[in-house]
Amino acid sequence: MRYYGSVYRPPSEARSLIVQVTYGCSHNTCAFCSMYKEKRFAVRPLEEVLEDFSIARGIYRRVEKVFLADGDALVRKAKELYTILDTVKELFPECRQVTCYASPASIRIRTEEELRTLREKGLTMVYMGLESGSDEVLTLMRKGHPAAEIIEMGQKARACGLALSVTAITGLGGPDLLEAHAVKTAEAFNAMNPEYIGMLTLMVEPGTPLYDWVQDGSFRLLTQPQVLEETRLLMEHLDSPGSVFRMNHASNYLVLRGTLNGDQKAMLAEIDRAEHDLSRLRPESWRGL
Repeated sequence: MRYYGSVYRPPSEARSLIVQVTYGCSHNTCAFCSMYKEKRFAVRPLEEVLEDFSIARGIYRRVEKVFLADGDALVRKAKELYTILDTVKELFPECRQVTCYASPASIRIRTEEELRTLREKGLTMVYMGLESGSDEVLTLMRKGHPAAEIIEMGQKARACGLALSVTAITGLGGPDLLEAHAVKTAEAFNAMNPEYIGMLTLMVEPGTPLYDWVQDGSFRLLTQPQVLEETRLLMEHLDSPGSVFRMNHASNYLVLRGTLNGDQKAMLAEIDRAEHDLSRLRPESWRGL
């Protein structure tokens, strides 16, 4: 397989065939993110994409999952995406799942008819970063979209038959915006009611604006007790029946998993235990992205 630059994928795509259909991220200005900084966003030539799938067919006996990289595959022309999905179906009839990252901007440019056609041709789910439901936090972190727009685009994807996996980041508002970040993020999840909710915990990467803010003291990180306080607030305000909740990324201090709303009490009890015994948390040196 041929890859350009660093390639990123959701944890759940560990066993997927990954093919780059775009390079980099079409936004790539979020203050907390260090991904894709070594390359400019570009749409990969279609013939190269199709060649990679042909190469993969000759290498792998069975491909059940495909992830279309990099950060924003949906910005390609709709007809080109149709061709890519048709090729996947032709070469890998055993494939049961095709996914990609999506941004609010790339979902917005797709008509509902296009999204439904993508679903019919085999695109099963999109991963979208909410990061926070608080407009104050989103503006601070240069997300480029207000919460209402992110929610609207998540709802649009779901209405067109695509499964939706949405992530947010604990600690992204610092101590000053702790409550607003937790409550508004829960409200945004509730409004979208995605199939999957994923929570990361903020890690500061060198080379990002956030790193500089932490160094000069203009942004303060949450302490472990504050992370638990924010997580509790989020969990208490979640009302998204059927959403699979995962807080088991390598960045997280505390591992939580369950299905809303039925497992909410059990997850709150796990937060209780951690608040009374911080040794239950992942050591700082073990955290990673």
